[in-house]
Amino acid sequence: MHNTLNCVKLLQNKGTYLNRIFFKCQTLSCLANISQQTTVSSQHRTYSNKYVHEREAEDLTVHKFGGDHRQRKHRVYVWGYAMTGSLGVPTFIKPKPRVPVRKKQTAPYLLYFDEKISDVACGYGFSLFSSNSLNSSKLWGTGINTDTQIGYHEKQVNRGKNLEYVIAPAEIHLPLKSPRSTRVIQVACGRAHSLVLTDQEGVFSLGNNAYGQCGRKVIEDEDYSCNMRIHNISGIEDKIKKIVCGQDHSLFLTESGQVLSCGWGADGQTGRGDYESSSEVSLISGDLKGETIVDVTTYADCCLAVSDKGDVFGWGNSEYNQLRLVTDETQIAEPRRLPLKDVGRVVSVATGGTVCALLNDSGDVYVWGYGILGKGPKLSESKRPEPIPAILFGRRELKEHVKVTRIFCGMHHFAALTSDGDLYTWGQNSHGSLGLGIHLDQYFPLKVGVPAEVIDVACGVDHMIALAKTFI
Repeated sequence: MHNTLNCVKLLQNKGTYLNRIFFKCQTLSCLANISQQTTVSSQHRTYSNKYVHEREAEDLTVHKFGGDHRQRKHRVYVWGYAMTGSLGVPTFIKPKPRVPVRKKQTAPYLLYFDEKISDVACGYGFSLFSSNSLNSSKLWGTGINTDTQIGYHEKQVNRGKNLEYVIAPAEIHLPLKSPRSTRVIQVACGRAHSLVLTDQEGVFSLGNNAYGQCGRKVIEDEDYSCNMRIHNISGIEDKIKKIVCGQDHSLFLTESGQVLSCGWGADGQTGRGDYESSSEVSLISGDLKGETIVDVTTYADCCLAVSDKGDVFGWGNSEYNQLRLVTDETQIAEPRRLPLKDVGRVVSVATGGTVCALLNDSGDVYVWGYGILGKGPKLSESKRPEPIPAILFGRRELKEHVKVTRIFCGMHHFAALTSDGDLYTWGQNSHGSLGLGIHLDQYFPLKVGVPAEVIDVACGVDHMIALAKTFI
């Protein structure tokens, strides 16, 4: 136990050095033995030559910098592999003379948008951004576009040819019936297809539809490289609450708590009880029958869902211990309830290519699967959820209120958001997708140096995007 705590402290010190721990003006903590004048907030309240007991620190009034003329700004940060264009920064790929190409961006980089971005998604080498305002709702895409997964953007030099790579966010125009009143609620990305959820006109899909993942009939020998079609998925009676893209399949969560699917089914990821692909968006049953589902997730070929009772269900690929609690088979064709013990009431789940995570209502994180799980280099596989110590997410004696509020998975890495707005990442990091300023793998959760309060995150195969808000 002593060695473990030393290891944790060493990693936290390492994280402090690597991330340069950005100052957060919203928080006043650990004000022990203050012997110098400290100015707090725009009201210029000064505490001079006072000694504050550690246990009284959190009882002090919290002040925020910024006068009446300043307002909270929303920002988008990107990092990871840059050569696909998924980061949306043209100078990384086409820099100024005598400036080298930046293949990787290992630390958070501010991506400028004139409008407030409301949702983001990371696909396999591409990204989607959406915004909402009183007057309009917009959608952008950047990165790999070989299957028109971010829309048709014609080349100016050779008309009739679609841009296969877009290196800066380009606007995607949805075929909306009421463009002035319809708003984009959520975006999702798969390997080469995308989903867009609106508040009034349902779900739109674009990109590769070879397995029916776009929810429309598969057309033999369809050329996706120059496809101008954006499909409005029909036939769903209930209102869609959440959309999720797997590698080549799609999941839909309705407001009544039901899950529907379409697309590639060779690993059982469509949850229909067979291993066939389908372009028809159909209801999933199995052990989900009669349950009210509140969260569903997928990224590769394994799927997880959570009910309002806190039960976890899984289906699809299980080659890497993802679903070994219910079977030794490597695929499960319909949802099965996972017999989880001693994990508390589960509120959220996340899954990547070979790794899984769950979050309970106490803010505790559990991980399982195969790969870098977050409990050191000695734990590389587990079929049962393993708890990650809360201290690794910033919970300690003077910050007992801190807990993880959301969890995410990329292909081979994890991310977690805390109640303080801090972002922690761990896992494989060859492309700098963890945002830690290095490209070494990270075996424990480490805080990312985002100079703002992080409110949402999207994880991809080799890049990440964070939405944040701060005072400037």
